[in-house]
Amino acid sequence: MVSSLINGVCGLVRSGGPGGKAPWPLALFLDVDGTLIDFAPHPDAVLVPPDLPELLAGAERRLGGALALVSGRSIADLDRLMAPVRLAAIGLHGAETRAAPGLPTTTIAPLPASLVAALRDLLASFPGTMLEDKGPSVAIHFRAAPTLAGELGAALARFVHGVGGHGTPDAPLELMAGELVYEIKPAGFDKGSALSRFMVLAPFAGRRPVFVTDHAIDQAGLSAAAALGGFGLSVGRHLPGAAGCFPNPASVRAWLKDLA
Repeated sequence: MVSSLINGVCGLVRSGGPGGKAPWPLALFLDVDGTLIDFAPHPDAVLVPPDLPELLAGAERRLGGALALVSGRSIADLDRLMAPVRLAAIGLHGAETRAAPGLPTTTIAPLPASLVAALRDLLASFPGTMLEDKGPSVAIHFRAAPTLAGELGAALARFVHGVGGHGTPDAPLELMAGELVYEIKPAGFDKGSALSRFMVLAPFAGRRPVFVTDHAIDQAGLSAAAALGGFGLSVGRHLPGAAGCFPNPASVRAWLKDLA
């Protein structure tokens, strides 16, 4: 069930915050896949509910602009999904950031082409997998072959450990396990560090961060929100460090409608 804490956030926003002052000092950070929209067999096959972009725009207005999307997708992909609405965003697990809708996107350097090519060669031994080249990171999807999780993860871990022979990335690489997907990205960039950077910028500064996600790999975001005086909320299952849990993305969208 949705916790009383989640319902309480809506009540405070509707009333204009403690003491009736508006806007309530809340900064909302929302994961996308599995949190705002349901998963699909392929990242390009997700269905965005027609009212979701305007729900997000309404919540952003109510929060004085302090709302950001946080995703493993690129910011360009988030803009495509939520068109015509553009929002502050953290993309590629923190490798891309845009602190306000009208600002340019900043990003780190892409992974070496030779490294991506070597990964493609590795995946030829794992039928049913798909490599998504995101530039600064890569995602290896295995939704069509879920039984490969253990073997594929071990092979990717060995690859990351021996990556020196495939070009020199700007930073050491790390492997993350998600929902039927593995991600390889530079170490030092995650949703938590990006959230912390946003929290010193207007209009996020001075507010209480709330991070909503369905991913166990987003522990850095949950921890960062708590460390800055806020809290995390999970979707679909209770995650360690989350203060409340939504049953599914539809309930998150209903909450946004109430909040807006």
